[in-house]
Amino acid sequence: MTSSPSDAFIAWQCRIRQMSIRDHAGQPLDGMKARVEDGAGEPIGEAITTLIIHQEPEEATDLFRHIVKKTHDPKSRRDEALKLLSSTHYQYPKDFSDRLTALFSGESELAGRLIALGHCQLTFSQFGQTFEFRASVTQLSPDDAAWQATFWHNHMFNPALSEAVVILQFGPQWSDQNLP
Repeated sequence: MTSSPSDAFIAWQCRIRQMSIRDHAGQPLDGMKARVEDGAGEPIGEAITTLIIHQEPEEATDLFRHIVKKTHDPKSRRDEALKLLSSTHYQYPKDFSDRLTALFSGESELAGRLIALGHCQLTFSQFGQTFEFRASVTQLSPDDAAWQATFWHNHMFNPALSEAVVILQFGPQWSDQNLP
């Protein structure tokens, strides 16, 4: 049975994220960072680190929030986050949506430009594998489950994170994708 581009991409992202957590202490690997271009193929900013979000993220979000609120010690918080994410978090690709999120500072020019465009071209590449696709761009509000998951995930690794952030969601348009 052939998997869809969406399934192949999410399975690949889960493998890369497992390697990031287990072998690189959570440091984002290149395949987690998207090269961003406008619709005409012009780069519109630095590579952005994205997150993949569970289709139903509330349980994971509760765990992320618990880790953040449990301690103010950044090392302890990071250790707990790595322990959680290295266990079964990325084990089941089918549990994840193909929607991606990214967190930006509240003053981010790149986020503003992406919101104004409403779409972009994303390219992910690592280990000889490349996924390139057009994606819609929407700004999430704090009451959105994907906003909460993204915020609390990032907060586990950044104790100084404030809620004055912009979180964008990227919706892949797989019919416009280019795969090897």
